[in-house]
Amino acid sequence: MKVTAAVARAAGQDFTLETVELDDPRPDEIRVRVAAVGVCHTDLVAREGGMPFALPAVLGHEGAGVVESVGSAVTKVAPGDRVAITFRSCGQCARCQSGDPAYCYSMPMLNYIGMRPDGTKALAQDGQPVSSNFFGQSSFATYALAYERNVLKLPDDIPFELAAPLGCGIQTGAGGVILALAPAKGSSILILGGGAVGLSAVMGAAIAGCGTIIVVEPHAARRALAQELGATHAIDPAAGDVAAAVRAILATGVDYAFDTTGRQDILTATMACLAPKGVLGIVGIPAPGTPMPGDLGTVLTFGQTVRGIIEGDSDPDVFIPELIAHWRAGRLPLEKLVKTFPFAQINQAIAAQHHGDCVKVVLTLPEG
Repeated sequence: MKVTAAVARAAGQDFTLETVELDDPRPDEIRVRVAAVGVCHTDLVAREGGMPFALPAVLGHEGAGVVESVGSAVTKVAPGDRVAITFRSCGQCARCQSGDPAYCYSMPMLNYIGMRPDGTKALAQDGQPVSSNFFGQSSFATYALAYERNVLKLPDDIPFELAAPLGCGIQTGAGGVILALAPAKGSSILILGGGAVGLSAVMGAAIAGCGTIIVVEPHAARRALAQELGATHAIDPAAGDVAAAVRAILATGVDYAFDTTGRQDILTATMACLAPKGVLGIVGIPAPGTPMPGDLGTVLTFGQTVRGIIEGDSDPDVFIPELIAHWRAGRLPLEKLVKTFPFAQINQAIAAQHHGDCVKVVLTLPEG
C-alpha cells in the first residue's frame, strides 16, 4: 500500500515527506496505522550515519496507533486494537527467555540493519528498496509493520501522544534507574542531562525513593523542570567544576550516576563523583572509539562499576504497563515532557527540541 513517510536521504539533510510503498503484512507481521510517534536522539544518530542503517531510510521507533491488519500467524493483537510499538526481540534466545529482551542475541539484526533478517526491505519507492524495519517498525510514516514481540495493547485512557515515547525514551530513562540501577531507598543519584531520557530518569529515581537526586543540565528551564519532577538539586555545568559541585552536596560522592550524554569529558568527570562501590550506568550514545571512563586503579580501589544500559533493561510487556500505572497515579507526569507537532512539521520539531524549546517531541498523524 502507498503510505506517506518522512524519508532520510542523506546525512545532515532534513527529512522529506514522500510517498513510499509498504509491503502487505507477512504471516508474522502487524500493520499499524500510526497515530503518534516520538522523535528520539537515536533516530537522528541513524540519520547522520552513526548506525549501520543505509540511506535512504524511514526511521522512527516510538510509534503508537491502531492495528489495521495482521498476518495469519498473529494472535497477540487484532484489527482495531490500540497499541504502542517498542524495540524488537526474538523471544527465543537465552536473554529473551530470562526476561532480558533488551539484550536479545539478535538485537542488532532485528533493530539496526534496515531490513528484515532475510535481507528484504518492507519499503520501496519507484521499484527501489528503502531501508525499513528500524527497531522493527520504521514508524515515521502513516503506516508501519511491526511484530508480536514489539507491540503491546494500550488501555483506552492513555492518549497516543503520551504512549508513543514509552516505547524507547521513557522506558530507557525510568527503567535505567528503576530496573537497571535499582537504587536502594534513600540512596543518592547523579543524572547527567535533562532531556527526555534524563528527566524520565529523574522521575524513576523519585519513584524508587532516592533521597538525593542531582541533575546536571545546561538549560535553565530543564533544570527547573527537573526539580519540579523530583530532583533535589540542579547544577548548571557552565557554572564550574561539576565534580566539585557534586562533592559540595555530598562530600562522599553519589551512590549512582546515570549518563545520557555519551560525552567522554562528562563521563570522566562523573567518575570523580562516585562514592565507594558507586555505579555508573551509561545510556548516552558515545562517539566511536570512546574509551571506558575512569582510572582503573581508582575503580579497583573503591569497588566501582561502569555498565551499559539498553532500553532501561525493560521487558516491555511487563514494564510499559507499570509505567502507565505510574502515569495514572501521577508519579510519571508525561504531559510535562511532551510537546506535539503535526507530522508534516518534523524538521521544525527537531529544531525546537535541539534548541531546548521543548523536551520531548511527539509527532501526531491525521486519522485515515
